[in-house]
Order: sequence, then structure tokens, then C-alpha cells
Amino acid sequence: MEKWFTTDWQALLAIIITATGIYAAVILFTRLAGKRSFSKMSSFDFAMTVAVGSIIATTVLSKNISLLDGIVGLAAIYLLQIGVALLRRFKPVRIAVDNSPLLLMEEKKIFYDNLKKARVSEDDLRSKLREANVTSLGQVRAVVFETTGDISVLHTDDEKGTLEDWLIKDVDRF
Repeated sequence: MEKWFTTDWQALLAIIITATGIYAAVILFTRLAGKRSFSKMSSFDFAMTVAVGSIIATTVLSKNISLLDGIVGLAAIYLLQIGVALLRRFKPVRIAVDNSPLLLMEEKKIFYDNLKKARVSEDDLRSKLREANVTSLGQVRAVVFETTGDISVLHTDDEKGTLEDWLIKDVDRF
């Protein structure tokens, strides 16, 4: 317990140097891999973010992990992320890695079973409709629970306006 509040200058200097090195490596790898590295596109992207954070923390604070070990670990995670991003072009990989968007509402019809699947309450749905400035359910064309966990409200001021099928092409209805 007495070590909780003590350290030496050598340990502090090692942490500063390691943090600087791992920070530079994250910037370099993110520039090489692209902005998607930290996007909220899918569960795999989320796992990437958590893994990178864990590697950074472990490398900076653990005396047993060298800066080189941390950089190699980061490189491996970034290469996996790039590889999966490229393989997403193939439907079986996309199905395994990505969530599917889910239709919560179409026109005035609410899909209660889909609300349950997405763990979205009616209150959450109403809130999103208000955020989108929907003043009448007749304006709603579709409400989609996106792969990222966001909720998109597709609406129009023209109550006779239609929704193009292309916009909800890959959205699960049931």
C-alpha cells in the first residue's frame, strides 16, 4: 500500500517516453489505415477501438511490455482491421462482422417486435421523432435502427411524398 503514492523519476521518465512513442504509433497507424479505424460502424470497429485503448494503456503502464511490443501489437490490430474492412466486400464476411439495420417504423406503423429486438422503447422512438422535428406521424416514411446503434428518421414535409426503396434496401423489416 505504501507504493501507491511513491515512484521514482526513472519510472516517470519511462512512462512519458513510452506514452509519446505509442501515441506517435497510433497517429501513424491511423493515418495509414484511415479514419474508419475509430468510426462507430460495426461491432468489429468497436472491438478495434477497445483493443487499441487496452494496448496503449498496457504499453504505457506495464514494466513488462516494451514500447516495441506495444507497437507490434498495435500494428497487428490495425492490419486485422484493414483486412476485415477489405473482406467486408463479400457478403458472408459482412454478415459475420456487421450488424444489420432494423426497421422500427414505416409510415405510421410501429414494429413493436423490432423495437424489442433493438431494445428501443416507445419513449426513445418518440424522442428521436421529436429530434427530427417530426410534427405529424404522417410525415414519417421510415425509422431505422442503424448498424451503429443510431436511429435515423426519414421524413418529409410533404405527407404524400414517398421513400425511395434504395434508401432502405438492406434494412431488415422483421
